[in-house]
Amino acid sequence: MREEFLDPGIGDPSSDPAEIGLRPQALAEFIGQSELKEHLTIVLEAARRRQQSLDHLLFAGPPGLGKTTLAGIIATELGVELHVTSGPALERAGDLASILTKLGEGDVLFIDEIHRLSRSVEEILYPAMEDFQLDIVVGKGPAASSIRLTMAPFTLVGATTRTGMITGPLRDRFGYVARLDYYTTDELRDIVLRAAGIWNVTIDEVGAHEIARRARGTPRIANRLLRRVRDFAEVRSDGTISEEVAREGLRVFGVDDLGLDKVDRAVLTALCVQFGGGPVGLSTVAIGVGEQPETVEDVHEPFLIQLGMIARTPRGRIALPAAYQHLGIAVPSSPIPPQPSLLDE
Repeated sequence: MREEFLDPGIGDPSSDPAEIGLRPQALAEFIGQSELKEHLTIVLEAARRRQQSLDHLLFAGPPGLGKTTLAGIIATELGVELHVTSGPALERAGDLASILTKLGEGDVLFIDEIHRLSRSVEEILYPAMEDFQLDIVVGKGPAASSIRLTMAPFTLVGATTRTGMITGPLRDRFGYVARLDYYTTDELRDIVLRAAGIWNVTIDEVGAHEIARRARGTPRIANRLLRRVRDFAEVRSDGTISEEVAREGLRVFGVDDLGLDKVDRAVLTALCVQFGGGPVGLSTVAIGVGEQPETVEDVHEPFLIQLGMIARTPRGRIALPAAYQHLGIAVPSSPIPPQPSLLDE
């Protein structure tokens, strides 16, 4: 069997030891997502009282909000083992079958990026999720036969950044579907202070707030910025993170007052300066900043759209007045090009 099916860390982009050490082990320690935590508290307690496996869960939302962490917490709260894999790693039906047959009763199977499962692998999941049975085809050609194996009840926890790409039959088999929201600045401040305590970093609340408000509402980004500011404080200061040290450290590493990095600003500059505000296609913008179109679309554009700096239109991307203001460029008299009608080709 290939290693990525056995080692939960292999192929997991969030398997950095520093990140793993920050993950809370209990639901009470998890900061933010108050509504989701309340729902999970209820379903976990109900499963414990019935002494049954938990319903299958689907967590949706942008990367870095805590989907993998919640899967680990669920396994810990239930006192069962957590098995981790990802959609792209399961290339064949046999890959998934080898994992399912090793699950113990009540175990939690976490599949990250579950929307990227192939159709053949996904079809194996249907009877496993509903009836805890696994259909295996033995042999080839006319001599092939199907064997149905009964499995121990388990809980599937799926995580996705693109809910719309999950097929209806798979989505309907989850007993609870939750979307994780972006975190508030106060919640991120508490996360930064907690991480600083684990890493023995001296930081005050104002410095933590300065880092938190530039973290794009994402705990993973907040922790990453904290590590960089910690490095700056140790090399250029006395190791203590104050508001001034945090502000200067983030400036050195290219994170501006709104949390935009070098590529974000390059996208805005390309739209506002090189292409006159647009509309311009995604591929053209990506070439202009030297990035892949998928990276621009999935990583940089969502936050810029949330800030009201750019917009997607049928004809392409356009820059909004906020983008010009952030770059310190005069807003054109007609910064938003006329929108195409349904008759435009």
